Amino acid sequence: MATIVQEEKALRIETDCYRAVVQTEGYVSGVGAGRFFDKRTGSTDLSFGLCIIDFLLEPGSDDHTVSSEHHYSWGDMVHGDLPKRYVELPQICTQAKKLPYNIVEGADFVGVKQWFHWNVAPSPYQAGSFWEQWLVFPDGVRWFLVYDRVTSVNTVDRLILRMDMPGHIKHQQGDAFQQIYLDYHGFIPAREFTTDFPPDARYLYQRQMGKMPPRFIRAYQLANGTWLAGMTLDPSTVYEAWCHQRGYVCMIQEIGGFPIQAGESFGTVNLIGFFEDIEEMETIFDQYRGAKAMRVDSNGWILTTSDNNSR
Repeated sequence: MATIVQEEKALRIETDCYRAVVQTEGYVSGVGAGRFFDKRTGSTDLSFGLCIIDFLLEPGSDDHTVSSEHHYSWGDMVHGDLPKRYVELPQICTQAKKLPYNIVEGADFVGVKQWFHWNVAPSPYQAGSFWEQWLVFPDGVRWFLVYDRVTSVNTVDRLILRMDMPGHIKHQQGDAFQQIYLDYHGFIPAREFTTDFPPDARYLYQRQMGKMPPRFIRAYQLANGTWLAGMTLDPSTVYEAWCHQRGYVCMIQEIGGFPIQAGESFGTVNLIGFFEDIEEMETIFDQYRGAKAMRVDSNGWILTTSDNNSR
């Protein structure tokens, strides 16, 4: 039976297949860095956190009226030649510091809901958009589900939510993992990540209508052969995704990028877990393909293709 223990700054989850920790204070959102442990193989993630949430953006360049603290830097090794500007801040993972939460316990799963209102917005936008995240940890499987949803207080031509997906990869000269798999690109050996390069130099995904991949799976193979994968179950929700080297492998993913009216919502469902091989990942993806929302209560969790107020 899945269990959850509340501590002062963290929630400790245990199922029959894994252990996971959700930080409620400090570096928050998603599952904490190196805190996802696979009982079958003894593997842990190599990340700074899994499905970690940042801020709201839109494509385009800042004008001269934007203050330096609200300026988004690009044209460098970190962000590449991919102009964006902030819509709302702060970065949740590093600056929210503490998140409220609710716990739901079912017969064969535990769920955690966290949320935050962004409280800073460069002109012409206002602050107050609402982010919520459901994490569901089922028994009997080596993966968990994450549903992120944003309700905007602004009307934006192309509103984007940035996250780590599944998570960045800590390593030294490719020593901690064997290879990366991007289903829109293929296999990439670890030796390709020994020197830094910007996100638009290699392995950049940008959504093109009519050319979206049938699945959206991003994974890395640990030194012991086990794979850790993150899957976005509705590929159409992904706007842009990076896989580049900046002292670590940076696995940024952005969702949305569609017109949003004030009061409207958008979101996506990701599945993150340990797998034996690519075929197993594809089988699980196909089982839940198309989901971009989730409903959770003590009776269970249900994946859906939409909710009442989403694109």
